[in-house]
Amino acid sequence: MRGNWQQAAAVCRAAGEPLTIEEIVVDPPKAYEIRIKITCTSLCHTDITFWRAKTPPMAAFPRILGHEAYGVVESVGEHVEEFAAGDAVVLTILGQCGSCSSCVSENNNVCAAVPLVPGAGVRRDGTTRFTDGRGVPLYDCFAVSSFSEYTVVDMKQVVKLDHAVPPKLACLLSCGAGTGVGAAWRVARVEAGSSVAIFGLGSVGLAVAQGAKMCGASKIIGVDLNPDKEEVGRRFGVTDFVNPAKFDKSSVSEVISEMSGGGVDYSFECIGVSSVMTDAFRSTKPGNGKTIILGVEKDAQPICLPSFELLFGKCVMGSLLGGIKPKTDIPILAQKCMNKELELDGLITHEVGLQDINKAFDLLLEGKSLRCIIWMD
Repeated sequence: MRGNWQQAAAVCRAAGEPLTIEEIVVDPPKAYEIRIKITCTSLCHTDITFWRAKTPPMAAFPRILGHEAYGVVESVGEHVEEFAAGDAVVLTILGQCGSCSSCVSENNNVCAAVPLVPGAGVRRDGTTRFTDGRGVPLYDCFAVSSFSEYTVVDMKQVVKLDHAVPPKLACLLSCGAGTGVGAAWRVARVEAGSSVAIFGLGSVGLAVAQGAKMCGASKIIGVDLNPDKEEVGRRFGVTDFVNPAKFDKSSVSEVISEMSGGGVDYSFECIGVSSVMTDAFRSTKPGNGKTIILGVEKDAQPICLPSFELLFGKCVMGSLLGGIKPKTDIPILAQKCMNKELELDGLITHEVGLQDINKAFDLLLEGKSLRCIIWMD
């Protein structure tokens, strides 16, 4: 099915407004690109951030959001040899060319040849692959745009998987679950018998818990203001739970320090609040405590760290897509899921069709869902 043709997509026409289901035109793949029939996608908090954006460069409308998805290759452009029609694939925000200085480094997953394109809403060549029914170009998201029946993606942002991997599970690994597990596995490199604190038990935080459990952590402390998250957290490997609202005189870092015998080995901030990032840092032990930041600070506030504690060997690390190299690590994580070393199915709390995509937004905004799978058929 080569050439341009019309397909359905959920289009965001203005900041914060409900998405509209429209017939759009999807271009054929250019050189080094793949056109993919999306099977299912899911809604991530990052999509909410772009949906709400009111100022450039993040505000670009009309737009097709979505970046966490599973699909099947429909056609390939020139010079694409790694993929063929019918391949099962997931789409990722990060590329992996395999040959740049970042890709060949064991400790860098930000491909220099295929840079991340978060805000502008166009591809690296300055164009888009979508137009609406009136011929107006539609901006995309992370050069993925999975809230569409078909999309076109750079081959370096596509990962081939075994058809045996369930689509909705593979979908989670392409962003949220991969980010959480990877942060424990690839960034922190959690050691067996170690202690962990996770601030924020949303889908990413719960995936961190699974990653820490997979790595053999013996104490996994979940921190959340929602008391219902204790039961949920324990299903994912959390061994202890702290609700900061229940401690009037002691700070959360003091409580965690007491629980862990002087501070945890690893701390993960999965919320995106500057003050919580500070709490996470202060909860780690002197000498070698690591704090990994996964949350995006919603108000762009700087993080404040007590410099004296840095002198004692503590460190803070950033994490983009959990440090995983998509083409290398997502198939490994998929196999671990198939072997039940990772159990991530519980992250999926709701499923809807494309026509009901706004319900997915409502559920996430109301705090009623972890991950909502959106099926195209």
